[in-house]
Amino acid sequence: MTNIIIADDHTMFLEGLISLLRNVPEITVTGKASNGKELLKLLEENTADVLLLDISMPEMDGVDATKILKKNYPNLKIIILTTHSNAHIIAKLNRLGVDGYLLKNAEKDELLYAIKKVQSGEHYFSKEVAAIHKEYETNLKKNLSSTTELSNREKEILVLIAKQLTAAEIAEKTFISLNTVNTHKRNLLSKLNVKNTAGLVKFAIELGLLD
Repeated sequence: MTNIIIADDHTMFLEGLISLLRNVPEITVTGKASNGKELLKLLEENTADVLLLDISMPEMDGVDATKILKKNYPNLKIIILTTHSNAHIIAKLNRLGVDGYLLKNAEKDELLYAIKKVQSGEHYFSKEVAAIHKEYETNLKKNLSSTTELSNREKEILVLIAKQLTAAEIAEKTFISLNTVNTHKRNLLSKLNVKNTAGLVKFAIELGLLD
């Protein structure tokens, strides 16, 4: 028997999922939560083998909840069940150690297969999610090779640009002149082969520099 807790703030989806799993003999839904804080409180009094976790939730989202859960409940298997197919989010949750990742358009059989896989100690990422993550990792390796050309100061400037600081704010924070900041920015655009600030921000995100 597999005990499952579900955390999702969309009531119709949550109740529909509970109804679906209720008809599976080897599964018992032992609790439900509508946000991360509610989930943590629920786990203080309820045990579970597998958690089906959404990402976008009020008060505490699935990413922040995962950070705490992996530390406090290392044996709990976490399957992300979400509409988010953003490569950076997938990579971040993979680094945090989630056991599975499915999109909400998954079929019932795939969800049950994923639960079975993670319960047995394996990982399961849907084909779509796995493809997105593979492309991300390929681009990441390519981008990492580009960063070897950057000086420590340029890497620092890149992070500050990605955090949406203005050139004047960067100059004040790093104790360099505004002209020097702009020179670093031009060098970054050239070395990383991107056209504008948006390209620099995307590059920093793909490298996980903003985590």
